[in-house]
Amino acid sequence: MKLKFMKIRFSKDFIKLLEKIKRKDKKLSNQIYKQLKLFTKEPKHPSLRTHKLIGKIRNYWSISLTKSLRMVYILLNDDEAYFIAIGKHEEVYK
Repeated sequence: MKLKFMKIRFSKDFIKLLEKIKRKDKKLSNQIYKQLKLFTKEPKHPSLRTHKLIGKIRNYWSISLTKSLRMVYILLNDDEAYFIAIGKHEEVYK
């Protein structure tokens, strides 16, 4: 059986935020990369706490990094995700 990995792409804003985090908080940066790597292998892994959003942003999904920090993405198809935001709960769910 061939493993199928989730392809991920990033918005320019997501990349800028990730670079900012990388400069300020190495530990958090490492955690983000670890979560992204896991997401490519197993997008619904329980430790990602992946969940579909509701309301105006109902076509978006979220991965919890910490109690207040999230990564938001859109599923482009069954095997491709586009990450658009990273930040605190109240910032990314606008």
